[in-house]
Amino acid sequence: MSIAPITLHQPRRLAVGAGTIGEVGAWASDAGSILVIATPITAGFIDRLKLAGRVTVFDAIPGEPDIMTLDAAIEAARRSRPDLIVGLGGGSVLDVAKLVAALWDGEQTLADVAGPNRVNARRTRLVQVATTAGTGSEAGIRSLITDPVKGSKIAVESPHLIADFAVLDPELTYSVPSAVTAATGVDAMAHCVEAFTNRRAHPMIDGFARMGFRLVGKYLARAVRDGTDTEAREGLMLASYYGGICLGPVNTAAGHAIAYPLGTRLRLPHGLANAIIFPHVLAFNQKVAAGKTSEVAEALGLGENLAAEDLLTAAHGFCRDLGIEMSLSAHGASADDLPLYAGEAHANRRLMDNNPIDMSVDDVLGIYRAAF
Repeated sequence: MSIAPITLHQPRRLAVGAGTIGEVGAWASDAGSILVIATPITAGFIDRLKLAGRVTVFDAIPGEPDIMTLDAAIEAARRSRPDLIVGLGGGSVLDVAKLVAALWDGEQTLADVAGPNRVNARRTRLVQVATTAGTGSEAGIRSLITDPVKGSKIAVESPHLIADFAVLDPELTYSVPSAVTAATGVDAMAHCVEAFTNRRAHPMIDGFARMGFRLVGKYLARAVRDGTDTEAREGLMLASYYGGICLGPVNTAAGHAIAYPLGTRLRLPHGLANAIIFPHVLAFNQKVAAGKTSEVAEALGLGENLAAEDLLTAAHGFCRDLGIEMSLSAHGASADDLPLYAGEAHANRRLMDNNPIDMSVDDVLGIYRAAF
C-alpha cells in the first residue's frame, strides 16, 4: 500500500510550560487594540497575558458554540477593530477565536467558508491560549460550530485558521474540575487513537498519536487525583496538542461521528460524549487494527493480547475509574431516541469514511445500546 502525501500545519510559535502565558504581552507589544475571546471563568486569566494595548473582552461562549455565538463574537470584533485576537479558553473558545480572526474584517460568512480550504487570507493576528487539555484546537486548522436548526456541526478547515502563537501553560488548567479533566483527557486520547487506527493513517502522524496516547496513559489519572500536579498537567497539554496535530491531515473516525449527536442532541460536553463512546469503538475496530489496538491497550495499562470483550471491559473501566459516568441513560438519553442518533452519526461520512472498518447503521445503534 503506498502512503498518501500529507501536509502538516502548526502554529508559527509555541510556548510550553508553567508561566508561559506571560510571554503573550511582550510578543504583542505593538498591538493597539486587542479582542480577548473567553468564558466568564477564563476571563479571570486576562491579567496574566500582560497585554499593553486596549483590551476588549467577549466572554459569552457556551460549551457548544453555535452560529449565533459566532455572529455575536464577530460583531464584537467589528466594534473594537482589533489588531490582535486572543482565544483564552477550551476548544469552544479557541474554535470561535479562529473564525472571528478570519471573518470579522472581510466579506465572507460562515456559509462561505464551511468545508475545506475556503477561507480567504487572514489579516488579523491570532494567539491561542489553551486552558483545558482536550481538543487540541490551539494546534489545528479546523473549527466546529453547531447549527442549531439542523442539529449538526459545521466544520471549517483552512491553513488560515492556524495560530500565530499558541501557549500551553499548565498553570491555567489547575482549576479545571477533576470530572472535566477526565473527560477532556479521554477526548485528547481519542483524537490520537482515531487518527492512529484510521484508513488515512500516516507514519508521521502515527508518531504524534503514539506520543499523545502514551502521555494520557501516564498522566491522566494523576491529574484527576491532583489538579495542581504540574508535570501531569503539562503532559496532558502536550497530549492534547499532539491530538490536535493528528486532526489536520488525518482526522478522527467513527468514535467522534458517534459522539457528535450526543453533543448536538443531548448537549453533552464534547469530551464526555467521546469518553462514553471510546471503549466501544476501540473494541469494534480491533479486528482490523489488532496491532495498533494492542499498542493503545498497553499504553493505557489495559493489558496485553486482550479479546474484544475483555478490551471493551478494560477500556470502559479505565474511563469509569477516572470518575466518568459511562451510561447514556444517566445523561438523559432515552432508548427511543437512539435510532435517530444512529442515523445522524452514520450519515457523517466526513468521519465515518475514515474508520478502518465499515459500520452499518445497525452497528452504530448497537454501540449506542451497549453504552445506554
